Amino acid sequence: MFYDFPEGRVMSESDGQNGGSSGRPDEQVSQPEPVVSKPYIMPDDPEPNSVETLTKEAADARDRMLRTLAEMENLRKRTAREVADARTYGISSFARDVLDIADNLQRALDAVPAETREAADPGLKALIEGVELTEKSLHNTLQKNGVKKFDPTGEKFDPNFQQAMYEVPDASVPAGTVVQMVQAGYMIGDRILRPALVGVAKGGAKADNKAAE
Repeated sequence: MFYDFPEGRVMSESDGQNGGSSGRPDEQVSQPEPVVSKPYIMPDDPEPNSVETLTKEAADARDRMLRTLAEMENLRKRTAREVADARTYGISSFARDVLDIADNLQRALDAVPAETREAADPGLKALIEGVELTEKSLHNTLQKNGVKKFDPTGEKFDPNFQQAMYEVPDASVPAGTVVQMVQAGYMIGDRILRPALVGVAKGGAKADNKAAE
């Protein structure tokens, strides 16, 4: 259906339904704003000293990495050393207790004079031999675990490894020479487990002068 309007304009019903103008000159139909895409922004130009900055940062990072690697290597070595020490010296307390058994076996053997052994009956000889074998086996077991017996007789007295119990007048050797051993000393690894108890010579003028020459 069409309608007649002044000035010869014809408007259909569909024009009115589609939001057409009401016919007043001051009324405008709203139009959607055009979509404007954002302009492409170029990345910032590099700073004048960017190469030097990157070089310095790379050098700092390399230095930190090398320090970290060195610290890790030191930690690895320290851990390996601690594990080795624990394996070697972890039995120190137990070994000291076992040394009492070794001392008792040695005292038992020393208590039997040589002439008594020669004149002993087969039963006593078998007993003595059994004690000797037991002592030998015990020392072999200690040695397998890093515990070694040492005898400083004839050496110069060293307070780091020996403990002087008394002095012995002996002009044939220089003063301070170990001439008697009261109790054997033991080492574990490169450490002293038990110092040797010794008798030290006083020495004489002749021996001292000979040693000085």
